[in-house]
Amino acid sequence: MRKWMALLAVCATVRAEAPAAALLNAKTLARIKAVESRTSGVIGVAAIDLTTGDLLEHNGEFVFAQASSIKIPILMQLFADAAAGKLSLDEKVTLQPADSVGGSGHIHSVLRSGPATFTLQELATAMIETSDNTATNKLIARVGMDAVNRLLDSMGFRATRLRRIMLDTAAARRGEENVSTPVEMARLMEILYRGKAVNADSSQRMIEILKLVKADFRAAVPSNIPVAAKPGGIAGVRCESGIVFLPGRPFVMSVSSSFLDDADNPVKEIASILFAHFDKVAHSNRYGHRTELK
Repeated sequence: MRKWMALLAVCATVRAEAPAAALLNAKTLARIKAVESRTSGVIGVAAIDLTTGDLLEHNGEFVFAQASSIKIPILMQLFADAAAGKLSLDEKVTLQPADSVGGSGHIHSVLRSGPATFTLQELATAMIETSDNTATNKLIARVGMDAVNRLLDSMGFRATRLRRIMLDTAAARRGEENVSTPVEMARLMEILYRGKAVNADSSQRMIEILKLVKADFRAAVPSNIPVAAKPGGIAGVRCESGIVFLPGRPFVMSVSSSFLDDADNPVKEIASILFAHFDKVAHSNRYGHRTELK
């Protein structure tokens, strides 16, 4: 009996010492699940507090199609090759009309008038800022699909895979999709934030390119707070991964969703929920005392 009483006392002490922040995490996850229940598809979310390293996730280990968000590791491989001296970002590439790929971006429109020349830096910026598919496919050809996947392996990402070029419908029908998990995409962005994607200088340069993107994360966060992110969208799929430079509490978040009806896009609502969560944490201690006024 005394042993049981002692065990109960320990359990009561542990429970009593658990900070209210754990309840806030649970409430935020409940709000995310409520969004999922209203959508036609399924949602995976991962967010990392870059101050504490704590992970907040819902279906974070499930594999989702990444659409254009997979362009982030392509960018990393390009900068890795530049740092290794395998190429120069100032290298010029001439694209032919036959290289044109539809969908997002502007280069396919330029190529209607004939060949056009770009630097690899310009193609990289187009790949991220306007999600240009023509630029993306040219960069995949330049750095190599296998090299991108080897880079992901070297960083410990086993679920994240580049399997096809952009707008390869036949490959997609065969199930050769570009994929990752919310947790791996969030970790990928954390590596970038911490200056460990290639090196500190390359990481910062990639972040500056990602800051050019205007998508759901940018729309969900106040305009005075920098956001570096890359969205993706194909039929039935909406996703985005990025860094939010919230003063005093920067964080990364990754939202994936699939099996969606055409009108559904839960990414912005999920991003708004996560921003509200971290904004509250940024101005409070772990017990919920708001110690910093906005």
